[in-house]
Amino acid sequence: MRDPLPVPPGPLVDVPWLAAHAGDPRVRVVDCRWYLSGRRGADEYARGHIPGAVHLDVDADLSGPAQAGPGRHPLPDAAAFARVLARIGVAPDSLVVGYDDAGGAIAARLWWLLRYFGHPGGRVLDGGLQAWTSAGHPLSTDAPAIAPAPPMQLAGGGAPVADKAAVDQLRREPSAVILDARARERYEGQTEPVDARPGHIPGARSAPFAENLRAPAGPFRERAELERRYRDLGALEASTVVCYRAPPPATTCSRWRRSAARTRSSTRGRGATGPGTPPCPRRRAPIPERRQASAAPGERGARRARQVRRARGRRRPRSSRAGSAPRARACGPRSPASAGAPAPPP
Repeated sequence: MRDPLPVPPGPLVDVPWLAAHAGDPRVRVVDCRWYLSGRRGADEYARGHIPGAVHLDVDADLSGPAQAGPGRHPLPDAAAFARVLARIGVAPDSLVVGYDDAGGAIAARLWWLLRYFGHPGGRVLDGGLQAWTSAGHPLSTDAPAIAPAPPMQLAGGGAPVADKAAVDQLRREPSAVILDARARERYEGQTEPVDARPGHIPGARSAPFAENLRAPAGPFRERAELERRYRDLGALEASTVVCYRAPPPATTCSRWRRSAARTRSSTRGRGATGPGTPPCPRRRAPIPERRQASAAPGERGARRARQVRRARGRRRPRSSRAGSAPRARACGPRSPASAGAPAPPP
């Protein structure tokens, strides 16, 4: 009979604990690195990871299908998440330690999903990959051979979730606090790398996740410091606290903006915007996430100019000769294809 695994209390483990227990078959180390654009977590994993770690992708493994919604990273269903855990050998008595290189912002999604689906063994490596290498521990490029485990019977509901309707109601209640964990410049609408509409949920308070850390992508601050911070934000005295962040682990803000856009569109011209609906200084068509994330504003303007020039080049020039006969046109109704066919993509 094996000795019980000494597990530290709370959601975090430190590097000395992981170095001492990473070889235990009950411990599963998971590389959760993920990036908004320009890099792929799987590529970074292949270049070097904590020995014995497996990689899980936020899009493919820790989210449901994006087209099913809501948001870009909806929750996976219980059966799909159970298959992911079985694939990497997670059993009911496993301790699953997630890490990233973003101070735990991405690994927290794995920890939260385990909690939501009723598995008590989720932890996050405090300080992430940087803390591991700074302590002098090596990285590996070998993918471990792990025997799958039988799928567990999971059920959601182990952690509270607020949907769009609940947030819309809670933001009006004085006893509730909504925290926006994105960077402050995104909260203020100064920059927006993903969504077409900048800003934040009306009534939300800015609580950037990075300010929980001692240094960028570093370990968490001491508990007393965090308590002071969240007391100042009103979270410790609130009856209900809702946190959101986009991209992962939450996409509440992007869903709210789409709802607010529909509200403004349906009430335009009648003077009604709904209580608390954020203002819309200028309407603009949504930009696909992939294209917007990969192109800077100047590049998007240059692309639009090229599209306009190509469209002008496709127009048929008028005849410059006086008295020329008008161009013949075919009689009868036009075909649906010719009547409404969009211009070919650039």
